[in-house]
Amino acid sequence: MGSILVFLTALLIIATWWLSRQGLMSKPWLEQGVAVDWLAARRAPSSAAKVGLGVFLAVVGSLFALFISAYAIRMQMPDWRALPLPKILWLNTGMLVLSSVALHGTRKAARRGEDEELRLGLLAAGVTALAFLSGQLLAWRQLTADGYLLASNSANAFFYVLTGIHGLHLLGGLIALGRTIARAWRGIAPERLQLSVELCATYWHFLLFVWLVLLSVLTGWAGDVIDICRQLLA
Repeated sequence: MGSILVFLTALLIIATWWLSRQGLMSKPWLEQGVAVDWLAARRAPSSAAKVGLGVFLAVVGSLFALFISAYAIRMQMPDWRALPLPKILWLNTGMLVLSSVALHGTRKAARRGEDEELRLGLLAAGVTALAFLSGQLLAWRQLTADGYLLASNSANAFFYVLTGIHGLHLLGGLIALGRTIARAWRGIAPERLQLSVELCATYWHFLLFVWLVLLSVLTGWAGDVIDICRQLLA
């Protein structure tokens, strides 16, 4: 249960910081002038999209938190037999990190109006994300070939479910990223793609954070860290 509390606390902190950056704490009724009204109207679609994404990420984060909580409870049962994690997961993690870094750079390129850097960054993010998903499928194939089937043990089932749901969310993000890539290669100005790129980057950073949490839970690192913290605070 300690890992679920850590995850929810981190999620709450990140959500609060993120929402504060979207101008939700501002007080437009105290502002004056036509210029303020024009800026508010211009930023309204952007703010609505970002808030909508924030709500969606909060729901997804809660879903993963529930799964992690169930995982922590189920692993205490005597019939639990942890499966060996394929080494390719570390390579997959590196691919997802590179994908998130590429989108972070792409967001900066969109703000600066750098067309070529924007296209290359989007393409790099898409390729590395596909490499991550391909690596996850290879990990599944390796485990099934070694006899770690879905129905063999609860630990196996949790691994497939957790990684599968995470992969489906990344696959959904790839659809949005693919549309952004297509628009960029059609010659759409970087300024018009800035919102789409920012939303994709935020989504990718979130999925990277979730994957790192899942990996720490699956490897047992999260439990070890929590036990160390408890000993230090005792």
